[in-house]
Amino acid sequence: MAGTALVTAAGLLSACGGDGKPTLHWYVNPDGVDTFETYAKECSTDDYDISVELLPSGATDQRVQLARRLAAEDSSTDLMNLDPVFVAEFANAEWLAEIPGDLATEITNSADGEGDYLAGAADTVIWEDKAFAIPLWANTQVLWYRKSLADAAGLDMTQPVTWEQVIQAAADNNGSVGVQANKYEAYMVLINALVQGAGGDIVSDTEAGRDTKVDIDSEAGREAAAIIKMLADSQAAQSDLSVSNEGTSLGRMFLKDANAPQGAGEFMLNWTFVYKFYQGQIDAPDGITQELFDDLGYARYPATVEGEASKPPIGGIDIGVGAYSANPEFAMEAAQCITSTQAQVDLALNNGLMPSTNSAYDEVAASGDFPEDLIELYRTSVDEGGPRPKSAFYALISSAIQARWHSPTSVDPGSTPKDSADYLQDVLEGKALL
Repeated sequence: MAGTALVTAAGLLSACGGDGKPTLHWYVNPDGVDTFETYAKECSTDDYDISVELLPSGATDQRVQLARRLAAEDSSTDLMNLDPVFVAEFANAEWLAEIPGDLATEITNSADGEGDYLAGAADTVIWEDKAFAIPLWANTQVLWYRKSLADAAGLDMTQPVTWEQVIQAAADNNGSVGVQANKYEAYMVLINALVQGAGGDIVSDTEAGRDTKVDIDSEAGREAAAIIKMLADSQAAQSDLSVSNEGTSLGRMFLKDANAPQGAGEFMLNWTFVYKFYQGQIDAPDGITQELFDDLGYARYPATVEGEASKPPIGGIDIGVGAYSANPEFAMEAAQCITSTQAQVDLALNNGLMPSTNSAYDEVAASGDFPEDLIELYRTSVDEGGPRPKSAFYALISSAIQARWHSPTSVDPGSTPKDSADYLQDVLEGKALL
């Protein structure tokens, strides 16, 4: 009993910061952690301190850790960085505190295009017409490329380009195409964007839960599979395609020897952090020159079908307050502080993680730290992009699709969409296990 009392006392001291003042635990993803540390200090008050707790780097592992804490009704899970696809599941499970008052109204109005938040960002935090998190940054993917490679291929990058054009241009000019195709969440992002770009969906009627309609066995699903197969079979495919992630293709952009295999650089699908990343490499040891950086181009996500507008992925981070927090009012106050306009601006300028509000975007644009056309490309891509399915069973949906679409070298337009639809249906009905 004495040992138990000591452990309990230690736990209480930890929660209180050791001096009677509560400590709010903020679980963050590694992206932007330096800025998070700054705002943990700036948003701490005389009433509470904020402590940053680091989550794993992968979205799947982040979900598992947070879900375990929340399912156990952990009172120290006060604030959370949430991948947008977590919100529906966590809200449905009653693990998130509802956003109150005027802020909730601003978010829900923004989802209808009538507020300061970008519509694509605001929509990610709404479940059953209520807001359950606050958008912090709104991520999207664009097509990054070497201008010299596009010029050699004769591609007019001021006009929409298709996946087929990009893959062929790279293959014909000693270049490569970088994507995320490892068996993890970013591969689902790729598949979803390809399907939506062809006018389809992986699932629909998602609020029906396990009775959601499975739609991926469709012409749009076959168009998406055809592009993945085209890339996998192409000379433009990178050697690590089946295990590729956001970081693996970064070093290939500025390969200097055009006579070496895949030495002319690349076309790369990746998130908004890329510009700041390469800018930070200028004249660094083993970095790049200003001349090479000036060869970096960017364009809207490629079209799945020629003549049809692409649907760039919508990602980012939303801030949720745990439903079991021992200090819910303090946590909600802190959540509003760490999602302030200035916090969004700092994440963009320091880390290349772009804002969720138009007002913050305007300040980032006025800073001159980004080309004006790149800022507008980001903003437009979020507002015109495509979200992943908003479902309380999203984790099952994503895992089932990944299981049947991986490896990308095995994808077949004639069989993969149907196989994945059948498997997903069985998983949702409890007839098959992941």
